[in-house]
Amino acid sequence: MVRNFVHNWWAFVLQGVLAIGVGVAAFVVPGPTLAAFIAVFAAYAIVTGAFEIIGGISMANGPKWSLVLGGVAGMAAGAIALLAPEATAVAVTLLVAVYSIVTGVAQTAAAYMLRNVGQNWLLALSGIVSVLFGVLLIASPADGVLAVLWLIGFYAIFAGITAIAFGLRLRGVDTKISDVEQRLAGSTSTTESTSASH
Repeated sequence: MVRNFVHNWWAFVLQGVLAIGVGVAAFVVPGPTLAAFIAVFAAYAIVTGAFEIIGGISMANGPKWSLVLGGVAGMAAGAIALLAPEATAVAVTLLVAVYSIVTGVAQTAAAYMLRNVGQNWLLALSGIVSVLFGVLLIASPADGVLAVLWLIGFYAIFAGITAIAFGLRLRGVDTKISDVEQRLAGSTSTTESTSASH
C-alpha cells in the first residue's frame, strides 16, 4: 500500500506545479478575467481530482475511499465551474471553499495513513491549511472578488509548494526502497548460485 503511494511521487509534484500556476494566474490576471480563472480552477480541480481517484483506486489491499471521494468532489467542482461560468462571485467562493475543505480532509486522512513515512507532516499541514482556508471563505463569502482571488492565489501557491516538497520527499524514499530491493535481489541470486554449486 505505502509502496504504491511512494512510487507515485510524481503525481504530488505535478499537482504542486499546477497549484502554483493557478496561484500565479490569480495575481497576474485578477478581476477582469474571472471567467478565465474559473476555467483554470475547473481544469485544476478536474486534473487533480482524477489523480486522487487513480491514486486511491490503485492502492494495494483495495481502494482508499478518502482519496477517491476527495477526487470525485474535485472533479464535480470542476465540472460545475465549467458548466456555470456565469455564477456569482459568492457562488464561486463557496464552490472553492467546499472543494478546499473536502480536499483538505482527504489530504489529512492520507497523511495519517502514511504516518510511518518521514516528512508526512507536509501533507498534513497542507490538508489543515486547506480546511482552514475553506472555513474562512465560507465565513465571509461576500468579500470582493479581487480579495478572494488573492486569497486563492496565496492558498494555491502554498499548497503547490507543500505538494512539491512532499512529492520530492517521497521520491527520495522511493529511491531508497528501490536500492534495498536491488540489493535483496542481488543477495538472493548469489545465495541461489552458491546453493547450486554445492
